[in-house]
Amino acid sequence: MRSALLATLLLATLAGCDMLGIDSPEKIAAARDADGRAIGGACRHAGRAIEDCYALNKKADRAAVFAGWRDMNDYMRENKIDEVRPQIAGAAATPAKAADDEEPAPEKAKPKGEAGKHKVKPRDA
Repeated sequence: MRSALLATLLLATLAGCDMLGIDSPEKIAAARDADGRAIGGACRHAGRAIEDCYALNKKADRAAVFAGWRDMNDYMRENKIDEVRPQIAGAAATPAKAADDEEPAPEKAKPKGEAGKHKVKPRDA
């Protein structure tokens, strides 16, 4: 009788883990895989190279990131979808691409005849 009660209590405790918010290792692995695939798909849609995607997302699972990138690449080719350029440059974005895409900043217009009129004088130390 006592062993049956103990077994029932043990099963109830194990079944209640999901109710307590404790994730199983399988659930954690599935979530990491889904996150990696989402990151890879987003990188491909944004036109990022897979290497840039790895550099920007160091903690993501590389295999999942690549699988998501590849799936999005196939989907974009099949449906003739163009890349969407990101509006905010990432920390590891290639500087050569960013410099080529941007237009040079316009210089401030100076009134004619007053070019040297408003010079700042250095303070005396």
